[in-house]
Amino acid sequence: MSLLLERKLERRDDLTPDEREALREVLAGTVLKRAGEDIVSQDALVDCSSLVVDGFCARYRDLADGRRQFTQMNLPGDFIDLHGFVLKRVDHGVRALTDCIVAMAPHSRLKVLTARHPHLTRLLWLETVVDAAIHREWLLALGRQEALERMALLLCEIYSRLEIVGLARDFRFRFPVTQAEVGDFLGMSAVHVNRTLKVLREAGWLTWDGADIRILMWDRLAEAAEFNPAYLRLERLPI
Repeated sequence: MSLLLERKLERRDDLTPDEREALREVLAGTVLKRAGEDIVSQDALVDCSSLVVDGFCARYRDLADGRRQFTQMNLPGDFIDLHGFVLKRVDHGVRALTDCIVAMAPHSRLKVLTARHPHLTRLLWLETVVDAAIHREWLLALGRQEALERMALLLCEIYSRLEIVGLARDFRFRFPVTQAEVGDFLGMSAVHVNRTLKVLREAGWLTWDGADIRILMWDRLAEAAEFNPAYLRLERLPI
């Protein structure tokens, strides 16, 4: 269950056999969440954190009139609410965009892990720091970038994050979300999403067939997005 998380952590620093075992022991089994279901409800009091084993989900905030903003896409290998370990009550929800398999990490087990494994604790802390960096990147994008630039940033980021855990290669990946869901993340209507994708296709920068995306001109896409992967902390630096 923890294999993808282990891959992601090892992209940043070494894991010992004991640390690998500790990650596996902290997980208490999996649950299936169907597309459209909440994995974590908005403003919920939580006593466990959730690791995405398979599927795509997104954090969200709703307004009283039903308008919704997805604030971050969560991918396989992500601890979607690790911060709930210390917050206890989360100020947002997490919605399954596809059918998702989620492994549960009770906070009682995380407390034992953090007491016994200081290096692993720092690596998990780094996960929350990177998480915050992703939010800052998107605060800038939503506030200042144009539609095409935001779309380019989304595609560059999702590819890079999937590549870390071995789910993307050769500029190809699967992204099984709807255009309406992309719009709820990028602050655009589904029609605007469709028009923006048409521009990218006609420019020859990518193909998007169903859930299958192939980036044909990575340099152009990254330049348009002003994508600098430093915020994802992909370097292998001991902590």
